[in-house]
Amino acid sequence: MAVRTHLQTHSTGRTVAVRVFFALLAGIAAYLVFEYGRISAGYDIVDAARERGALEERIDALNEEIAGLRQEVALQETHREIDREAYREVEASLIALQAKIQEQQDAIAFYRGIVSPADGKPGLRVQNLRLTRGAEEREFNLRLVLVQAMKHDRKVSGDVAVRVEGSEGGAARTYALGELLPADADRDWAFSFRYFQDFDRQLVLPDGFTPERIHVEVRSRTRSISSIEESYAWATSQG
Repeated sequence: MAVRTHLQTHSTGRTVAVRVFFALLAGIAAYLVFEYGRISAGYDIVDAARERGALEERIDALNEEIAGLRQEVALQETHREIDREAYREVEASLIALQAKIQEQQDAIAFYRGIVSPADGKPGLRVQNLRLTRGAEEREFNLRLVLVQAMKHDRKVSGDVAVRVEGSEGGAARTYALGELLPADADRDWAFSFRYFQDFDRQLVLPDGFTPERIHVEVRSRTRSISSIEESYAWATSQG
C-alpha cells in the first residue's frame, strides 16, 4: 500500500482550495453579472430596498387606516340607530304636539264662533258639516254642528231638513233626508240648545246616484231667532 508523502498531501489541499476559490469567484462573477444586468435595465438594489421599505410602511399605514375606518363605521352604525330612534321619538312627539295644537286651535275657533263670530252677527249658524265614508260603498256619515252665536239668553229649538242634489241616469235628481236614511233610523231631526249641538247621521245613497251638493235647512221655532239655509259641495274627508 502506497503512502502519501507530505508534499502530495499539501499539493492536493492546495488544489481543492484553488477549486473552491474559483467556484466562489465564478459565483461572485455570476452574481455581479446578474446585478449588472438589472442595473442596466434600470434596477437599483439600494433604491429597490428603499422602495420596498416605503411600501411596507404604506401597507402598515393603510392597515391602521382600515382598522380605524372599520371602528368609525361601527360607531356610525350605532349612532345612526340611535339617531333613528331619537328621530322617531322626536317625530312622534312633534306629530302628537301638532295634533294637539290643531285640536286646540279648532276648539278656540269653535268657541270663538259661538261667543264672537267674525261677521259679528248673532243667531243660528252651521259651524261645521263633515262627510266621511261609511262601512259600505254607498254609506256615508254626516256630522253637523249647529251653534247659536253671541246671544245665549234663551234656547233655540227647531228641526233640520237635509236634501242631497246630484244626478241619476243622466238627469238631475234630489233626495230628501228621509229617503237616504237607513230603514231603522229616526226620520225626525229636532234640536234644542243654548250654545251648540252636534249630530251624527248615516246616509245611504241609491245605486246609480252621483251626489254633487248637500243642502241644509235649519228651521227655528224660537221667536226672534231666524232660520238659516246653507248649501255645500259634496266632498268627503278622512274619518
